[in-house]
Amino acid sequence: MIGRDANELLGDRSIVSPFPRLRELLAGVEPGQTPEIDMTIGEPREAMPGFVMEKLGEAAALYAKYPPIKGTDELRGAIANWLERRYELGGRIDVEHDILPLNGSREGLFYGVFPAADAKRAAGQLRKDERCAVIMPNPFYQTYAAAALAADCEPVYLAATFESGFMPDLDALAEDEKLLRRLAVLFLCSPANPQGAVASAAYLKRALQLARRYNFMLFADECYSEIYGDTPPVGALEVAAELANEAQNDLAEKDAGQDPWRNLVVFNSLSKRSTLPGLRSGFCVGDRNFLGELLHMRNLVGPQMPLPTQHLSAAVWAEEQHVTVNRQAYRDKFDCADALLTNRYGYQRPAGGFFLWLDMAQYGGGIEAAVTLWKLCGVKVIPGAFLAQDDDKGLNPGENYIRIALVHDEPTVKEALKRLVSVLC
Repeated sequence: MIGRDANELLGDRSIVSPFPRLRELLAGVEPGQTPEIDMTIGEPREAMPGFVMEKLGEAAALYAKYPPIKGTDELRGAIANWLERRYELGGRIDVEHDILPLNGSREGLFYGVFPAADAKRAAGQLRKDERCAVIMPNPFYQTYAAAALAADCEPVYLAATFESGFMPDLDALAEDEKLLRRLAVLFLCSPANPQGAVASAAYLKRALQLARRYNFMLFADECYSEIYGDTPPVGALEVAAELANEAQNDLAEKDAGQDPWRNLVVFNSLSKRSTLPGLRSGFCVGDRNFLGELLHMRNLVGPQMPLPTQHLSAAVWAEEQHVTVNRQAYRDKFDCADALLTNRYGYQRPAGGFFLWLDMAQYGGGIEAAVTLWKLCGVKVIPGAFLAQDDDKGLNPGENYIRIALVHDEPTVKEALKRLVSVLC
């Protein structure tokens, strides 16, 4: 596996976390109102399941054992059952080969780029002077870019703007065959962070068909999949299962009988769904050959998930009542946003996730607005420019925006939004 020099990687500004950049921006600026309200970090604060400590206690003695890197049968079975309940996959999940538990989805999103890039290089599709490419939405999750650079790939940022429905323009991508030929990974996040847009089934189908045609991996980051309004977001596995059904119904179709998840890996976790970000429990599911390579890599360098964590995680994936309660709490907070922000700042109630993506163009852009809100009313937000990258024309698709995380309780959210409106009126 080809890596990138650590000093070069750490010096690349494109992968700096937005949070130290925000601390630098606000250094020396006193908050204009107390108590301060931090709306920057997407750390869920709803109630975690009530049985957490009980389940950890049941398995406490297992801290004395080394865990299997591929996870226990109990955990993989619970994840498979959840996937079937959530997406109705027709029993296509192979519990032994299709699921790999992770210490949070971020681990897999990072590690996964390495075997994907190795496979692209080994396929002989690159010229000697070419690098693999890794495409991600812009704005993007910094882990995507860090993984691309660490694996010696070129990160390519596709604007996800209002005009494109806050998703990358796949039609434009399909016209760039030179880029597609050297593409190792396409990252998609649905519901999107930060805009909350949800990819349609047709959109995901197009992305997967491109992945299969040009032999790259589609990495579907679905960690916000269980936080939504009225309609559960479609999942990439659903789309892949439907394509497999179509192939079965066409006896002449060459894809019939193949791995239904080929060229696709879906990532999810308990952090957002179950308000357990500190548990560091997630999984990836998909392409069997690819997951075999990722398992090999993790067996060498990846951390195992502790067995008590696996035992607890299996119980959490099996229980939905707490998820329903948490989802309603987010709906209530978006009701507050509807009441206070409708017809302001380009506000649109997002289809999923728990972020607001507000247009601050008339207030000098997202960076200026972030300073103003902290200085005048003690509300801390993330400038959208810190979540995005300049394009080849020097334009940043997040420049005019701020991101607000609705993770506090409803009264705190209401207070923060009232302050925002009072200052940016």
